[in-house]
Amino acid sequence: MMQPATCTRLADGRLHCQHGPIDLFIEAWGANSEVERAYTQAAQRFGSILEELVAELPALRSPIRGDTPTFTGSVARRMHDAALPHARVFITPMAAVAGAVADEVLAALVHGRSLRKAIVNNGGDIALHLAPGVTLATGVVADIAAPALDALSSIGATSPVRGIATSGWRGRSQSLGIADAVTVLARTAAAADAAATLIANAVNVEHPSIVRRPARELREDSDLGERPVTVEVPRLPATMVDAALGAGLACAARMRTAGLVEAALLVLQGRMRSVHGDVPLVRAA
Repeated sequence: MMQPATCTRLADGRLHCQHGPIDLFIEAWGANSEVERAYTQAAQRFGSILEELVAELPALRSPIRGDTPTFTGSVARRMHDAALPHARVFITPMAAVAGAVADEVLAALVHGRSLRKAIVNNGGDIALHLAPGVTLATGVVADIAAPALDALSSIGATSPVRGIATSGWRGRSQSLGIADAVTVLARTAAAADAAATLIANAVNVEHPSIVRRPARELREDSDLGERPVTVEVPRLPATMVDAALGAGLACAARMRTAGLVEAALLVLQGRMRSVHGDVPLVRAA
């Protein structure tokens, strides 16, 4: 039997919501009464999300095609809508699951409330709310095993960016590529999540010492099936690192031109590449 969802206030005032694999940290800024109501709304919506996803899981793990069924749940629809623009390559709605959950809970959090700023962080995939005149400073950490601030960005209320997501072979997600991290800024967290997944897949080269294994051997329920995912990347020659980053950058640039992302930062073995429009990502000092 599935354990019930829990939402707990932390000592620093944030709301921590956890249910199965979903682990959210939520923070809102505003009048105390507005923040309290917002947290109550977020907790109420969070309680049923996992069951809704499980009910449609087989379809959510299937590749996006023209005959994709209509999803019932609002989170599932967010996932599908974020993956659909990338349907020319292999992608399932699961590529956007973390971001879509963050978007959904943020929508419940801010509904009818007066908040200056709000953040829903789902394992690094983040949905944002910014009131007029508010700016959010963000930092990027490329290697969670050796955390350090690699890049900075400032997102203002007039920016279209309301979602941030990171993917790569080192994180909790499975990747076909070798990027240490690809961080994407987009109009929603779900859109950023799907794009980060595909750009990270594109950061790739072939080398005999790169270890890949079928996704389903590592995670039985993986939506990637037998596709080989990266489990180990050795130190590579600089020319190969540059080639892999170049392939990923070309993918990110196409998405930027198509309006699917606002900015992207690609990191591999200490080297970085970025593509951005009005939302620059700058290397931290």
